[in-house]
Amino acid sequence: MSEDAADQRDADSSPGRRDANADRSSATAVAERHSRDAGDTRLSRRRLLCTAGTAGTIGLAGCTGRRYRSPPDCSSVVSAAGADGYVPLPADDDISMFRRGLRRYGYYPEETVPSAVRVDWSFPTNGIGHTAAKSTPRPTPDGETILVASDTGRIDAVTPTGDRRWRIDTGASRSLGFHGTPAIVDGTAYIGGYDGDCYAIDIASGDVIWRTSAREFGNAIAIGSSPAYIDGNLYLLTEHSDPASGTLWEIDAATGTPTWSDDRIWGMPHPSPAIDCRAGRLVTGSNDGVVYCWEFPSLEFAWSFQAGGEGGPDGDPMAGGRFNLGAQIKGTIPVYDGAAFVGSWDGRFYRLDLEDGSEEWSFQTGDIVMSNPAIDPEDGVVYVGSDDRRVYALDTDTGDELWATNVGGRVIGSITATADTILVGTYDTHLYALDRETGERRWRVENRGHVTSGAIPRDGRIYYAERGVFSNYYDDEEETELEERGHAYCLVPDE
Repeated sequence: MSEDAADQRDADSSPGRRDANADRSSATAVAERHSRDAGDTRLSRRRLLCTAGTAGTIGLAGCTGRRYRSPPDCSSVVSAAGADGYVPLPADDDISMFRRGLRRYGYYPEETVPSAVRVDWSFPTNGIGHTAAKSTPRPTPDGETILVASDTGRIDAVTPTGDRRWRIDTGASRSLGFHGTPAIVDGTAYIGGYDGDCYAIDIASGDVIWRTSAREFGNAIAIGSSPAYIDGNLYLLTEHSDPASGTLWEIDAATGTPTWSDDRIWGMPHPSPAIDCRAGRLVTGSNDGVVYCWEFPSLEFAWSFQAGGEGGPDGDPMAGGRFNLGAQIKGTIPVYDGAAFVGSWDGRFYRLDLEDGSEEWSFQTGDIVMSNPAIDPEDGVVYVGSDDRRVYALDTDTGDELWATNVGGRVIGSITATADTILVGTYDTHLYALDRETGERRWRVENRGHVTSGAIPRDGRIYYAERGVFSNYYDDEEETELEERGHAYCLVPDE
């Protein structure tokens, strides 16, 4: 697929550029669809397609769990939690996940960041003109292998010193590759691609163990979310078109067999599901500006919350009027202290009660919010970035601003919190290190393209990736051209 065709198929919005993920249909919004009553009868994608005479082509389980589903046992996760519900990360030595765990904190309290750094190694990886945040390099639990998934559909396995262990090209090479980050469990990596397939890959050899096809996911066109893993089950979101919609899936990690799904989601969802076993909740968001919440592990639907203020978002109507643009939720939603923390394209950052979805506070930024926030559960601080080029530190209880720092570019990727530092990449091509207490800049490293992956500290090294460098990307009159591939990097202390 050409870069232009790939962009047309599924490119994230940015100022001056329409959101192609949802730009496939139009009409007027139906706000009542987002009733918090879990028993509300809603027009699901299945029913909509049945009305259109295309029933039977989707094959989704809808809101009904499949009979052979085996709910996960959450007791080990709950017993590991402290009195405040904080689960030490990683909760299991054999598991490595996006945002470092089921609750998606992005928190590394045992890691410190050096006062000065240099690039130890880098190699070219990303090369597709897709503005979604790039996949975050993921170390295995033992730290001996780092997996780098590319938007070209390639996966590289390298040592901490940059030596290649193996490289594979997958079926996702024919689409927009990978933007999600693998979950790594007992020597196997699980990752979904923009071909709509999910892959299980042997860490030692690079062999594909199983591959669940897009057809098994109801003819999904993409998987942008990163899987969550618990007790033999994976949880991820698929994207669908005609109309723009999504589905939450439970998958048997041993076989890749889908065991349950719910297709109530409107808009094409990018966030990764977050799970709070103690609160008994699973949450995610989508391009319709809605936060969706299920009881866990029963997966009975619990509630929904519509961002965008009173009356909901007032942007372009999509999916035959099932939702409006204007309050898209792109970032993964961390769950902490009985609450979900949500950034929206309405420019606000919300704290929602996990029990019923009620708004506890919101904070207004200067532009859209699509970054993955980080939470320090010990100090009760959440760190979030905005398109207003700022990173904010907010009190999790009150939403009060503790500090705000201008980082020179839009923040659409993941924020990482360490013992002393906040790591954040921006659209100004830099990776920033900010003092966690004050927000003051400690250092920044200049790169090639927009830095939109998370930065992962591990054993004195920092791993991250960037977008490729393109010319004419926002010019409708000129052909977009790749000037240079984006690289994956490893930083080390500059002695």
